[in-house]
Amino acid sequence: MPTAIAVTSPDLALPAADRQTPAAVVLQAPHLQSLDDALTETGAVLEHHGHLVVLYSSACPPEHIRRLHILRGLLESGRIAILPLDLPPLGVAVVARQLRQLSLCDFSPGVLACAARLLAHYVHAGALLGSVSGLDRVEVDLRSHMKSWLPGTHFAVLATPEPQLLHVDRHSSEAGLPAPGFATRLAVARGQLAGEWVRGVLAPAWRTQGVCEERLPAESARWWGTQKLIEFAAAIPDLSVLYQLVSSVRREDCRWCGLELIGDRCAFCAAPVARDGAASGQGRRGAGGPAALEGQGAADTSRTTAATSTSSTSSATSASSGTAAASLTPPAPASSPAPAPSSPVPDAPPEALRQRGLSPVAPSGVPGGRGARGGAGRLDVRGPDMSGGPYVAGAGQPYAPGGPGVYGGPDGPGAAGVPGGQGVHGAAEVSVDPRTVARVR
Repeated sequence: MPTAIAVTSPDLALPAADRQTPAAVVLQAPHLQSLDDALTETGAVLEHHGHLVVLYSSACPPEHIRRLHILRGLLESGRIAILPLDLPPLGVAVVARQLRQLSLCDFSPGVLACAARLLAHYVHAGALLGSVSGLDRVEVDLRSHMKSWLPGTHFAVLATPEPQLLHVDRHSSEAGLPAPGFATRLAVARGQLAGEWVRGVLAPAWRTQGVCEERLPAESARWWGTQKLIEFAAAIPDLSVLYQLVSSVRREDCRWCGLELIGDRCAFCAAPVARDGAASGQGRRGAGGPAALEGQGAADTSRTTAATSTSSTSSATSASSGTAAASLTPPAPASSPAPAPSSPVPDAPPEALRQRGLSPVAPSGVPGGRGARGGAGRLDVRGPDMSGGPYVAGAGQPYAPGGPGVYGGPDGPGAAGVPGGQGVHGAAEVSVDPRTVARVR
């Protein structure tokens, strides 16, 4: 069965464009469902699908987020990934629908969960607001605040990928917001604001392939600071393009849980990717946890000596070869992996991404090199710019050794075997090297 994709509200489960796309799992809020019922339902989903990926927006109530971590802790399962997305609620719903489409392909649960952050950078999400006085997620200047008090004033706000705010005349025929550099479909959710600017002006200016009317998520008013809004989100609708976008990213194996992943952090156990370990062959699939770290300290010296010897030999060889090295032709790039027989995605060449204009809009911090699992033939995309602090699955907080575990709270149960996580009984935080833990055990 495909990996299950879950959301925190029924209005975030957008209808699928075809009958093959699986439905989203809805994890209800605490005041709508008891803990026993939530445990029974989540356990049944895990037993049926194997893995569960939960997406939620930053406007999700804190008590609902705590419920998600409580469910993961009580089930004592590392097969649940809880991922916050820095997108408006409608954008989160669009990404959830894209993941539901990709769940039919041959992606492993780890790659599918990590793809949420990658796809979020290709969503142009915003809203047409009647007031920006309560907007605190996009920078608003004093002049815009003063204009909010005038009747009939509208503001076009783009939250991602680059925040932007414009004062819009209701009779204007220009969009003013930068258009995506690739083909998109526009999802529109209307609140308590009348107007046809999104359909009549923005959609033609962005050259969208179509406009879909959706129900406004309940969290949208909290995210945008007003109920007078029309929310919109433009995203890639073509499943073949989504498949090529995710499959072109270099994959690695998590050294802790053994799942395959893309980017710089595992979405299930929140363990960061150690580039030195990946380069030396560490972190093989299925060899996670402390067992994967056995003998690592003893092998460091031998690897360092071998690397030094190899580098010196390579330098001497390259110096003696002279111009002969320039005549060497690179090997032919490997083709992208084809989807499983049950996958509806056709096998398209990697150049299809550039032909659709996806290359210029790569997120910041993503190198443009190539490599299929470290080799040639795939775009080397390591994930978004993490200068603001590494991402921690489930907690939405920077990861720090010795800090709270992936369950996101000091009162929640810790993750057994997760670096920097607290114990099951809330023991004191101790910063311990994973290698030392491996030897002691």
